Amino acid sequence: MAQQLQPTTVDSDWLYPESDGKPLSDNTIQFRIITTLQGGIDTLFADDPNVFVAGDLLWYPVRAVDGRSKSQTPDVMVVFGRPKGDRRSYKQFEEDNIPPQVVFEILSQSNTEEEMEKKFNFYEGYGVEEYYLYDPATNELKGWLKHNNKLRPIDKMEGWRSPRLGCRFETLKGSLALYRPDGQRMETYVETSLRAELEAQRAELQTKLAQQEAQRAQQEAKARRDAIPRLLALGLSVEQVAQALNLSVEEVNQSY
Repeated sequence: MAQQLQPTTVDSDWLYPESDGKPLSDNTIQFRIITTLQGGIDTLFADDPNVFVAGDLLWYPVRAVDGRSKSQTPDVMVVFGRPKGDRRSYKQFEEDNIPPQVVFEILSQSNTEEEMEKKFNFYEGYGVEEYYLYDPATNELKGWLKHNNKLRPIDKMEGWRSPRLGCRFETLKGSLALYRPDGQRMETYVETSLRAELEAQRAELQTKLAQQEAQRAQQEAKARRDAIPRLLALGLSVEQVAQALNLSVEEVNQSY
């Protein structure tokens, strides 16, 4: 069950809205990439209670001043060092002042250069260590890595491995793909569901085959036992019967 974190301040809720009034995505492609990244990264760190992964969640780095608050809504953000759990927003000043270390933005036609520059400056100014920007329309992937408190561009993103996530990035097949440290590609919900269904069918088939093999072995063993008296009645020795039926002498002796 997801943990519901309780606020530690008495700030008024209206100072920190839960929504920026914008949709999660502008199109199905953007939505699919966002949900695949969020779900895949969350699954990757499912066993680590202190990795928080969110999609389209407002991030407030500092307390509101004079009734005004600063925020951004990364498409996907990853916070190492904070517990999992439901949040209405990510108030960094209530989270041991730990900023999201990894942030993803997936571009759409509605994004402007001015907007993306503002986001970049925000992420750089408030402590993001890895920032990834992907444009599905052009299949272009850009990345920046924190160095001396500045986000510096990553020269080559194809095959890049995230220091924090341990994941490898690829765009060779015409879309953004992340590969887990074990080499498995992060899948969409549909792909994961289909694979789980196929694995369940395969397991069911293997169970049936094992049952059939067990029944066949039992039938063969019974046939051998039933043949022992008939062969002995024909005058064969115990040793000859054992050799003919591929049994031990002890098994033959125990069967009559």
